[in-house]
Amino acid sequence: MPEKISEQEMEELIGKYESKIKEQMQVDAGPRKLSTKPVASKEFTEFKKDLMPARFTFYEKACNFCERILKINPAKKDVEELTVSIRIAHLNITPAGATSFAILFPIAFIIAGSILGFLFLRGGLFFVGIAILVGLVLMIPLRSLPKFMANSWRMRASNQMVLCIFYVVTYMRHTSNLELAIDFAAEHIAPPLSLDLRKVLWDVETEKYGSMKESLDSYLETWRKWNLEFIEAFHLIEGSLLEGDEKRRVALLEKSLTVILEETYEKMLHYAQNLKGPITMLHMLGIILPILGLVILPLIVSFMPEIRWFHIATVYNVLLPIGVFYLGKNILSERPTGYGDSDISEANPELNKLKGKIINVAGVKVRMGPLFMSVVLGALLCILGFSPIIVHAINPSLDYGIGGDDAGISYSHCNADYCLQNYACPKEMGEQCDENQRLGPFGLGASILSIFVTLGLGLSIGIYYRSRTKNLMKVREKTKELEQEFASGLFQLSNRLGDGLPAEIAFGKVADVMQDTVSGHFFQLVSMNIRKIGMGVKEAIFNPQTGALNYYPSSLIESSMKVLIESIRKGPVIASKALASISTYVKEIHRVNERLKDLMADVISSMKSQINFLTPAISGIVVGITAMITAILGKLGPLLASAQETGAGAAGAAGGGLMDLFSDAIPTYYFQIIVGIYVVEIIYILSVLTNGIENGVDKLAEEDAIGSNLFRSTLIYSLVALTVTVLFNVIASSIISRTVSGG
Repeated sequence: MPEKISEQEMEELIGKYESKIKEQMQVDAGPRKLSTKPVASKEFTEFKKDLMPARFTFYEKACNFCERILKINPAKKDVEELTVSIRIAHLNITPAGATSFAILFPIAFIIAGSILGFLFLRGGLFFVGIAILVGLVLMIPLRSLPKFMANSWRMRASNQMVLCIFYVVTYMRHTSNLELAIDFAAEHIAPPLSLDLRKVLWDVETEKYGSMKESLDSYLETWRKWNLEFIEAFHLIEGSLLEGDEKRRVALLEKSLTVILEETYEKMLHYAQNLKGPITMLHMLGIILPILGLVILPLIVSFMPEIRWFHIATVYNVLLPIGVFYLGKNILSERPTGYGDSDISEANPELNKLKGKIINVAGVKVRMGPLFMSVVLGALLCILGFSPIIVHAINPSLDYGIGGDDAGISYSHCNADYCLQNYACPKEMGEQCDENQRLGPFGLGASILSIFVTLGLGLSIGIYYRSRTKNLMKVREKTKELEQEFASGLFQLSNRLGDGLPAEIAFGKVADVMQDTVSGHFFQLVSMNIRKIGMGVKEAIFNPQTGALNYYPSSLIESSMKVLIESIRKGPVIASKALASISTYVKEIHRVNERLKDLMADVISSMKSQINFLTPAISGIVVGITAMITAILGKLGPLLASAQETGAGAAGAAGGGLMDLFSDAIPTYYFQIIVGIYVVEIIYILSVLTNGIENGVDKLAEEDAIGSNLFRSTLIYSLVALTVTVLFNVIASSIISRTVSGG
């Protein structure tokens, strides 16, 4: 047995070789110490840079900038939580930087808002108060922003955990190698979980950890608080590496997938049960109460002359949507591991060309970008909607009336029954005011034209998202149809391979059996590439130009085919068993996903009814009621005032005294624009929330839901608002006419 070398002898030996290196290489070996500089990979850094959202990058720059200006350390109890959140979200900031930004940014917002309120905005004190209030409130969520980002990252990653375990198990079913299995999963899973898995591999390559198991266990610890079943599933997978018996090894792999599927269902069950309370509160505080408050707002404003339309716009178009969005994000942050799809254009950049609309111009097909279409449409509609203000700015005296003795074009105050503009003098000035001092527009025509502003905003956003996602959603639905049938297709292919048929022949046999199905078409494409073009199985499936996968961009199908290619090398029997297990896994995942959708059905259907009909319809009715109240007050005021001036008895004096209590009303024109913008914002927020609850972080489905909901709801709101406004104004005019004639 060799003697142990003493520490002194070791130092002498190292010194001897250091001197030789210095002599032969003519360099200084330098002090013997471990480098404290972190190891960095150019490839990994570039990968992260491409993946991280732009808002993360901006937030990192802002935090680092604020830390350099004034470093504010967080409380000791918050340091650990902030550190964990920063690590999970892969942010290049420190807890001190996050705290500095959370304090300095609201202070800067308060100062800037106060200056703007005093210098440029009417009602300066109101906006100063709003700036101070918002700035103070901002400090609370900004201090927790790393936590929100970590929760968002965690939710996006947790959506992919079932598929992650599926890919690892699928690969290890035929090749018992953990490193290759994790690399296989990282290749087929979309971000952000793919980034985490690549980081696990990178930590082994850079020798931060001595083995894959050590690196993986360190990463899994970050999920202990939120997703214990993910850790348990991976531990079962690690345990399969130690099993010598093949049947027990495969049983452990299958058990790991069963564990995460069962736990996913149980946690989503509890989430669905606890969701009704928060959703009801959000619905009441964010939608019902604000909309009901709109009914009495015209009367409140009439009694309080200091409140103007821009005060209401600040509350309804800025503060309320922010509050609803914040409550919705809190609800989504509690969502456990679920299921969800990724944007298929991320996995296949070639599909980005489908994000547009093809139109025929003189027989030539032209692809028009969705942004250009939406901007042009929105600009045209908004110009039409703002035309009353534009006309008044060009010629303040120009107006047009319908009905009554003064119908037609007017170059002074409109006295017809229904006016296009109908600007009126402020009450305190009587009729002695300059054209530029008049308030308005109060006319029915202007109120109708204001609806085009809402249409311009809602339809342009809706068309933008619909154009981006319509073609991609068709491809996804087609692919989903294939995935649903693919389990039985794989089972058929497994049987043919089990019979000893080569894969080249087996694809053709399965295509014949499954004719007139999506799966049969996929297998037929592979068979045609093999028979007519002479490709091998791998080329027939994965060829960039003619491969069958080009028509069905699915990670599930792609990974199944890669497993097939890998297992074929070990013989058709091994390939048959691998495909049979994949078929079973796909059916099990689909079954659990359908059960999860059933759990969410009640909440989702209720929210969709709010988005699609109730919210826009109620808001449109409120606008019509407001238009009627404003019209009655606007016409009764001058009548009662003239009655008071002519001394028409005690009733006239009492009526005139009553009307003195009222101030100038808010024009329906501005009121409708405020309500319309609020409806568009609420529909947008509820669409994001509904998709988040139903599908998790699924960007493509989210954009499709926003586009469809905004297009439909904006049209419903505009139609209801137009109908009720015209109808109620006719009723109000009839009532006033009878009152005057009766008097």
